[in-house]
Amino acid sequence: MKRVLILVEGQTEERFVKDVLAPAFAERQVFLSPTILVTKRVKDGPNFKGGVTSYAKFRADVRRLLQTSGGALVTTLLDYYGLSQDFPGMNTRPHAPPLARVNHVEESIRTELGSPSNFIPFLALHEFEAWLFVSADELPRALTQPDGREAFAAICASVETPEDIDEGATTAPSKRIKAIFPTYRKTVHGPLTVQRIGLDRIRAECRHFDAWLRALEQSAA
Repeated sequence: MKRVLILVEGQTEERFVKDVLAPAFAERQVFLSPTILVTKRVKDGPNFKGGVTSYAKFRADVRRLLQTSGGALVTTLLDYYGLSQDFPGMNTRPHAPPLARVNHVEESIRTELGSPSNFIPFLALHEFEAWLFVSADELPRALTQPDGREAFAAICASVETPEDIDEGATTAPSKRIKAIFPTYRKTVHGPLTVQRIGLDRIRAECRHFDAWLRALEQSAA
């Protein structure tokens, strides 16, 4: 069985890998193992985990995974929205559509780390919550709040793909969800909704996400 080590941003992404991605890849004899990014290392006691506070901390965790990977494929699952400006490529992004901009940052990260043959950086465009907009029905059902469906469906219908939902401070995917559903809890409702939607539907509508999974499938084959 091939192994893929995934450095994830937090508990939501960890659950998504374990509950949704891992079972799908297990059918291909590929074992996915998530590791939450460490934000602070403590000499005595547990480390603080979750969130991307700086490129230096991210880089240290990626290098640690690469050094202990034993040749396994290493990848990442972080939000592009809110990414620290000290990440490679963030200050040299082209004036282009979001897909070209995120591809530029991902390739810059890979280059800065020396372009390891077993490393595929991935940033969710624009964040994990974008994938919840693939279906107008599943998130309101997961929250048992059907009264918010109409407003949520209007956003779904307003964009060509969920990955087009922007990175504004009040209009990013998670911000729009919280405005309609104040009780939304990312770690609970996020993975549950994605699981109900299904990978096939998300891949069909989210081009960047699909490209990442295809790269994992090909590299782990």
